[in-house]
Amino acid sequence: MKDPYEVLGLQRGASKDEVKSAYRKLAKKYHPDMNENNPLQDLAEEKFKEIQWAYDEIMNGNSSGSYSYQNSGGGAGSYGNGSGNLSGVRQQVQSGRFQEAIRMLNSVSVRNAEWNYLMGVCLVNMGSIAQGVQYVQNAVRIDPGNYEYRNFLNQVMNMQNNYTQRTYNYGNSSSSADCCTNLICADCLCECLGGDLIPCC
Repeated sequence: MKDPYEVLGLQRGASKDEVKSAYRKLAKKYHPDMNENNPLQDLAEEKFKEIQWAYDEIMNGNSSGSYSYQNSGGGAGSYGNGSGNLSGVRQQVQSGRFQEAIRMLNSVSVRNAEWNYLMGVCLVNMGSIAQGVQYVQNAVRIDPGNYEYRNFLNQVMNMQNNYTQRTYNYGNSSSSADCCTNLICADCLCECLGGDLIPCC
């Protein structure tokens, strides 16, 4: 695996401010939302994941040694050491295996911004939207400059507001309407991540 400093275009020993600045610039450039109509969208998405990995490695203090990583993702068994490397969890989330992702997250001792973000994404996609939002809000509080966290939080809040407004417009605020609202919102978010919670719609 590449040196995370190299991925971000930095020299080893760069300050945290330099790391954050480089990360923001590259994340904005390669974020999936910025490359929707790009014929190289898949490559941009892979680059975005690599940038996210590099940022997390540096910020979590995992970048001090020489780099000869063979596998940055790791398997489910590598999460008991609390290393804070969450790329394997991201793979589970992207595959729609949210229960497995939560199991892996619960075995990690480093509860940083990314941990909160991924836990929030899992819970939102499983229908526990209010609880998931709290985790994503924690992630934004810990790392307010992270575009990915803010973007996801805004999407969830906008969808919640839109569906809540529709519910009130129809004059129906029953618990069954709230349940449907939450399911539709979760399905939309799941589809954004490449899954499908409700196949019929």
